[in-house]
Amino acid sequence: MHDHDTSERLASYADVLAGELPDSWTSTHLPPDAKDDLAELADRIWDMDLIAASLAEHPLQQAAVLTRPDGAQLVALDRRDERDGFLIAAVAPRDLPDEAYRGVREPNGIALTDNPFLGAERITCDLLARYDSALTQVRHNALGGGIQPSQPDRVVLTWQPDGSIATAPVGDRAGAVLVANGFIQDPQSGVYRLSGDDTRAQARALREIGPQLDALGIGTALQHPAGRTAPASAPASMPPSPAGSHTPATKAR
Repeated sequence: MHDHDTSERLASYADVLAGELPDSWTSTHLPPDAKDDLAELADRIWDMDLIAASLAEHPLQQAAVLTRPDGAQLVALDRRDERDGFLIAAVAPRDLPDEAYRGVREPNGIALTDNPFLGAERITCDLLARYDSALTQVRHNALGGGIQPSQPDRVVLTWQPDGSIATAPVGDRAGAVLVANGFIQDPQSGVYRLSGDDTRAQARALREIGPQLDALGIGTALQHPAGRTAPASAPASMPPSPAGSHTPATKAR
């Protein structure tokens, strides 16, 4: 098969895959001549198993990057063996320190068939769940423990010393609700913050996000640091226990 045919096949597969995944994903094809982008991407592929072994034998020649609005990324690669299909892996966030990855198990990638519809089902049920969990942990680690980690079914809001409220939700749906109610996402850490400059507006936002998240099957909890109380109208509940430690590992290089 000619290189053009191979590139078109991967790009088309990734386009369909992006449309079948939950939330909103876009797909960008990186052709063989995008050498710098491919090199940077290869360094961020978050895998120490199947995809790492493949890249050790076959350096990255092209890729399709799938991106979610909250910054999460997946990468689709050609399968360079005798089997048909593709490989899909998680991509580690940019600009987080290596220390943030300590104790976080890699969300290792998986092999997919040529059918993108079946592939989307496998990604949703397997890889995405592990990836979102790992993302939450490394973002929490990067903040030095100042924010309680959220879970897929619960957003944990944490008061900050400056009076703002911060959270690192799991998934795009929760993030959309937060943004609609005044939270601003940091593009580097992925953390959402609600300013405390206007305490009435802050309290109103806290009142409104609870029912909106609850309608999505997502609970809320508010973490109170010592010596501070929340606005009387804000929802309050005990946060879940922090996620347990995982087998020490570092991201793939």
